[in-house]
Amino acid sequence: MVKAKTWILKKHFDGFPKESNFELKEEVLPELQDGDVLVEAVYLSLDPYMKSLSKMWIKEGDVQYGTQLAKVVKSKDPAFPEGCYVVANCGWRTHSVITAKGPARPIMTRIVSEWPSDISMSLALGSLGMPGLTGLYGLEEVCKIQSGETILVSAAAGAVGAMVGQICKIKGCKVVGSAGGDDKVAYLKELGFDQAFNYKTVPSLEEALKNASPEGYDCYFESVGGPFFTAALKNMKPGGRIAVCGAIATYNDTTPQMCPYPHHEIITRQLKIEGFMVSSWQHKDEESVKRMLKWMKEGKLKAKEVVTVGFENMPAVFIRMLKGDGLGKAIVKV
Repeated sequence: MVKAKTWILKKHFDGFPKESNFELKEEVLPELQDGDVLVEAVYLSLDPYMKSLSKMWIKEGDVQYGTQLAKVVKSKDPAFPEGCYVVANCGWRTHSVITAKGPARPIMTRIVSEWPSDISMSLALGSLGMPGLTGLYGLEEVCKIQSGETILVSAAAGAVGAMVGQICKIKGCKVVGSAGGDDKVAYLKELGFDQAFNYKTVPSLEEALKNASPEGYDCYFESVGGPFFTAALKNMKPGGRIAVCGAIATYNDTTPQMCPYPHHEIITRQLKIEGFMVSSWQHKDEESVKRMLKWMKEGKLKAKEVVTVGFENMPAVFIRMLKGDGLGKAIVKV
């Protein structure tokens, strides 16, 4: 008999999340049937999308949605032998029985066999996982960046933004990043960003963007929304491309923000704006992760994590992450 600890969503978020929105429970897992897999969480990921999509994906009383790096401890599926490691969207759980293949089976993928022993597998939840792949596909598939172009990145010190900036440099681009703290700005400069500024302290966003790149921006990697998006539009070059993967500035609003209508800028600058989700290129993930692993081994990619030990800390870490506290990808080690 295997028992699992779980964090359920006791009550949907009304504005900013509170620890009282969650409740820790324990459940007994069923015995494995043919095709089933029992996994034990090793690392759990905390990401902004868990807030923005909560009401769409789960009901009150359900286990909080989320992704984890887990070890297969018992298996009746030859595709996932005991001892292998997987990334699975099992939610905030210490143990999970992943049932036989079917429409309700959680997405589960094995870690690439070439994963180096000197690179933590926790990065499969961050720089070498969904956040890193989001950055890669947003640049390559949506923006289709070219060497010599200038790229603007909002939330640049976050798990996605930091990867975006580094990949831009690998591909020979100039990159400008915005972040919400002087320590984060210093981090961006360590990563090789050509220009970086603290959006919380500049007198004018438009002027800060113009000063960082007077000639404008070919591409904008957008994950913030709000006033920053409007200011960025006014600094785009004609024919500029904008990849939209998030809007963290709006996630905790009880009343939706309404930005100034930007149609004039979009039309006169002939901008292309495209929203995207990383899952659209899932068929490329294995090859893409191998490429990023190679870049990391070559020293071209760096990753920073904030690892908190203890499954009981999941809600607190989630809230700190949404506040922007800490520098690096938020991870909980079970």
